[in-house]
Amino acid sequence: MNIDDIVSGLTLTEKAELCSGLDFWNTKPAARMGVPAVMMTDGPYGLRKELEGYDSMGIGQSIKAVCFPASCALASSFDFGLAQRVGKALGDECQAEKIGLLLGPGLNIKRSPLCGRNFEYYSEDPYLAGEFGAAAVRGIQSAGAGACVKHFAANNQETRRMSGDSVVDERTLHEIYLSAFEKAVKEGKPRAVMCAYNRLNGTYCAENGELLTDILRKRWGFDGMVVTDWGAAKDTVNGIKAGLDLIMPGGSDSYTKKIVAAVENGELGLSELDATVKRILEFVDRAVSGQRKGVVFDRDRDYELAEKAAEECAVLLKNDRGVLPLRKDAKVAFIGEFAARPRYQGSGSSHINSAKVVSALEAAKGYGVVYAQGYDAASGKTDRSLLAEAVKAAGSADAAVLFVGLPDAYETEGVDRAGLDMPDNQNELIKAVAAVQPNTAVVLHNGAPVAMPWIDGVPAVLEMYLAGDGCGQAAAALLFGDANPSGKLAETFPLRIEDTPAYLNFPGEHGIVEYREGVFVGYRYYDKRDMPVLFPFGHGLSYTGFEYGGLRVDKPELTEKDTLAVSLTVKNTGSRFGKEAVQLYIGRRPQAAGRPVRELRGVSKVALEPGQSKEVSFTLDTRAFSYYDTRVHDFAAESGTYVIEAGSSSRDLRLCAEVKMNAAPVPVKYDRCSTVGEIMSSPKGRAALGALIAGQKGSGGDELGAGTAEMRERMMEEMPLSALVHFAGLSDEAVDAIIESVNS
Repeated sequence: MNIDDIVSGLTLTEKAELCSGLDFWNTKPAARMGVPAVMMTDGPYGLRKELEGYDSMGIGQSIKAVCFPASCALASSFDFGLAQRVGKALGDECQAEKIGLLLGPGLNIKRSPLCGRNFEYYSEDPYLAGEFGAAAVRGIQSAGAGACVKHFAANNQETRRMSGDSVVDERTLHEIYLSAFEKAVKEGKPRAVMCAYNRLNGTYCAENGELLTDILRKRWGFDGMVVTDWGAAKDTVNGIKAGLDLIMPGGSDSYTKKIVAAVENGELGLSELDATVKRILEFVDRAVSGQRKGVVFDRDRDYELAEKAAEECAVLLKNDRGVLPLRKDAKVAFIGEFAARPRYQGSGSSHINSAKVVSALEAAKGYGVVYAQGYDAASGKTDRSLLAEAVKAAGSADAAVLFVGLPDAYETEGVDRAGLDMPDNQNELIKAVAAVQPNTAVVLHNGAPVAMPWIDGVPAVLEMYLAGDGCGQAAAALLFGDANPSGKLAETFPLRIEDTPAYLNFPGEHGIVEYREGVFVGYRYYDKRDMPVLFPFGHGLSYTGFEYGGLRVDKPELTEKDTLAVSLTVKNTGSRFGKEAVQLYIGRRPQAAGRPVRELRGVSKVALEPGQSKEVSFTLDTRAFSYYDTRVHDFAAESGTYVIEAGSSSRDLRLCAEVKMNAAPVPVKYDRCSTVGEIMSSPKGRAALGALIAGQKGSGGDELGAGTAEMRERMMEEMPLSALVHFAGLSDEAVDAIIESVNS
């Protein structure tokens, strides 16, 4: 496809037509110029391709497909290679169904556990979300299909999601909410980015030139297509001028008319429109050239991958007295509606029409399992007869497993959760069963953290999240020891919703939500405040044990031009094969007020036979030591001492080492409002003001009471340079000369 020739050969109307969709799922063709339509479909973790005759809302019946673990679960695998393999399978499915663009993965940060769409997102941590996002994109696109990362950006709640304003300061935006997108764009190179519904600092994302052009294209080098979330376009012309390309859904000529009129009246330059059309045509060309013939949607093969992935994603939260794994000859009571009809995916645009789902009850058919429903998931109210039946079954068994969690209505696209609690009838059931059966395990099916008022009375908890079609087989394998849990929490489980960092500012008021917690999201907040949590970020147990040792760094000091090699040894000290997700964190020492105690900067999942040891290695670049410095509007490393910590969770850190970073001073321009302390932080500033400051420190005693000298010194450090005219006897000319010398 000769794109330049096509652009020059299109009429103005034809160019304008290409900027919006043909219908709900397809781009518009330009038949006269040989440009075909390309189909897109929902599904970060499965295809939701609509059958012929879908309705205008795009929520009609879809094809039978395979539902892989949702992003909330997949992230708990801490296995980026697994994400890439799942992505490859999804890409193959797209090829079989002639789909050019899969609308996923979702990279929004889990700012609050109450976001109704958290099950579609990976983590509260931008490093983890970015690595998973890049891996998923690589997997999908390795099959020839296109990936579309979403929702760009700061789309962290469902309340007023189509019109709300996310007010985020510059540092927080870049450090927390853009970092995952940056990594996915730079390393995964997706064919498309989907802009979010919401406003960002007052401007709709679909019309935000700073977001779509300055950051995405110019700073990050993105060369793909920007598509709206479905219905996110507000002002068509302003969107194109800001860097928007494709408006979805289509089916109306209103967008075309507005674009044509804007070009004709000079509001929109023809060159701006041509650039947009060219990017759309490049997307179409990539989709067409990436098509592979003869690809078959092998549902059995993909179901097997989904089941194995579900095993890798499960997190063993608690296992007192070794209650799990269960003895295969034991009489076990499976209790709870989700044992027979599991909740394995979220609700909304990502909902998959699964071809095959095996429940845990079916999967455990060969064992000595009895079943009691225990509760009605739909009502949420306690049924005394169901409760009594469950308690009786538990009391007469050797062990009881409760399959509980959040019903569909509790977490769905479009609606935020009301709180952390599971339904009352499930909490009551857990307490009643645990009271009669000391060997009780709880299996959770949920897309986000839940409160556990019964946690002290239950010896074992297995978090399955929304684990896809294979959730039942995976649960049975894990419970009876045919598989060993190796998942880790990609988000913190708080004790109370009141403890969460965004509690006072979620979901905002009057359509405005202020991100006042800044960079202190998730474990960054809890660690900074030294707060207790229910389960920390990165937590996850195993049926075996792991010993850490021999942490080494290849140099004691480095500059921002260097990389740091870190290595350690992990040994399986138990009697079972197992996998351990080794986590590497970095923090400043002493702690800086505005920086987290520690931040995740590396993950490596290692598989070990009993008694086996392996070396795990990491390579850290300057970005790993950096924060976003608003003085230079970029990431920068600070000189000082950093501690490298390695361990099994953010609060189970086994090893540490210190390194010194020798970074070049940040090139800051000083003015008359800069403080004396800021000026003195540079060598030139110390040369210019050193004698004056020494004189001030040496004068005076405690004339104004104890601490006068300290007060005088502190006031001098925090004094604006202009105030030296009045307090130190300098002339205006002398102050200006100092400024010129330190800025030269």
